[in-house]
Amino acid sequence: MTTSAPAPDTAVLLVNLGTPEAPTAQAVKRYLGEFLSDPFVVQIPKLLWWPLLYGVILPLRSKRVAKKYAQIWMEGGSPLGVHTRRLAAALQPRLPEVAVAHAMRYGEPALPARLRELRARGVRRVLVLPLYPQYSSTTTGTVAALVEATPSAPAARVVREYATDPGWVAAIADAIRAHWQANGRGERLLFSFHGLPQRLVDAGDPYQAQCEASTAEIVRALGLAPEEYLLAYQSRFGRERWLGPATDDTLRALAAEGVREVDVVCPGFAADCLETLEEIAMENATLFVEAGGSAMRYIPCLNDAPAHADALAALVRRELAAWPDAGA
Repeated sequence: MTTSAPAPDTAVLLVNLGTPEAPTAQAVKRYLGEFLSDPFVVQIPKLLWWPLLYGVILPLRSKRVAKKYAQIWMEGGSPLGVHTRRLAAALQPRLPEVAVAHAMRYGEPALPARLRELRARGVRRVLVLPLYPQYSSTTTGTVAALVEATPSAPAARVVREYATDPGWVAAIADAIRAHWQANGRGERLLFSFHGLPQRLVDAGDPYQAQCEASTAEIVRALGLAPEEYLLAYQSRFGRERWLGPATDDTLRALAAEGVREVDVVCPGFAADCLETLEEIAMENATLFVEAGGSAMRYIPCLNDAPAHADALAALVRRELAAWPDAGA
C-alpha cells in the first residue's frame, strides 16, 4: 500500500493582466469596465471618470475592441489566457516541491479567488509572480495592493520586477537570434514597450528606467551597435502626455529615412496578447508598409517556451531562498 505525498504548503502564483472571456462586445465591456475602473490604472476621481467611462467609453469602445480580439482568438481562448495557462503548466514540473497556479488581475481566474483557493488547499505561503518584467504602479503595484487587501489569503511575497534577470535576458536574446535565423534580419531592431503617462514617471515610477535597463541588457547579449536598435512605447490612451517616442511614430520615421525592413520585439510582455498580436503584428506592420517600408516582422513573446519556464523557475528558486521562512 502506498501513501500519497503531502500537498505542498508553498505555492507560486503567476499573475497576468487579464482578458475577456469571449471576443464579444459584452464580454469586452465587462473586462474593460473592471480594468479601467482600477484607480491604479486611471488616476482620475471617480466622480469625474466613471460617468465618462460607463456612459461614453465602454459603449463606444467595446464593440470595436471585440472585433480586434476576434482576429487573434485561439481555440482555447485569448492568446494571453492560453499562453499564461500553458506557462504555469510548464513551470510545475520544474518546481515539483511547490504548487504552481495562475490568476488574472482582471477577469478570470480572479486573483482573490485563486488566493483563497490555495489557502483552502493547505497552502501556507504563496510567492506571487506578476508577469511584468518591469515594475510599474499600474501593473505590479496594483497586483501587490490586491494581494494585500485579500482576506483569508496565505502569507504572500510579491516579486517586484525581473527587468535585468540574467536568465530572462538570455531567453529573450536567444528568441531574437532564432527569429533572425528563421526569417532573416531587418535593418533595425525596435524594442516596443507598453506606454505609461509621463506624469507617473515624473512622480517616481521606475518603469521607464527599467525598460531602458532591460533593453540595454538584451542589446549587450546580442552585441548590437547603437545604430542597430531603437526603443519606443506603444498603446497610448487619452490626451495626456505619455512616454515617448511612440512606436507608430518611430516606424513612420524609419520608413521616411529609407529603412525597408524592421524587426519589433516587445520584452515588456511575457505572453502574446492584443497589444502584441493585433496592435504591433497587424496594425503597426501595415502602418510601416503604408509609410514606405517593405516589411515589419514581429518577434513573438516568450509565451510558454522552455527557456521562459527555465528562467522563471530559476527566479522563483532564488526568491524562495531569500524568503526568511524558506523551508519549503
